Amino acid sequence: MTADTIEMITRETLLDRVRAMRAQGHRLVQISAARLPDSMELTYSFDLAGHMISLRILLPPDDLNIPSVSSIYACVLLYENEMHDLFGINVHDMAVDFKGNLYKTSVKYPLGSTKVVCGKPDAPVKFQAPVQPPSTAPTN
Repeated sequence: MTADTIEMITRETLLDRVRAMRAQGHRLVQISAARLPDSMELTYSFDLAGHMISLRILLPPDDLNIPSVSSIYACVLLYENEMHDLFGINVHDMAVDFKGNLYKTSVKYPLGSTKVVCGKPDAPVKFQAPVQPPSTAPTN
């Protein structure tokens, strides 16, 4: 068993590193975004023969721009649109861009801030007892 690797990279080296992963035969496993107090953390995870390698980028909160990797891995269309819609990250040159319409949320970029987003509570739900089906037992 080998240890998984996290490699810190910059946005400027992202495309070259992702191209290298593709050329080596890695499959893209996931892309995640996390809002930290002083930055946005993006993690691109790849697998080859059970060994996970993740490329991690920290973006400053005032410059949430990243190039799309969709020309290298077409399957990123949901990840990249999610990064935009939920975190407010500007992903440039996406192959499939939903233009902010992948997710419909009541708050624009609900995960793009460290502030807690609270909505209005729904009306209380009234409990209804389940209806018992009629008995099919024979009567004597």
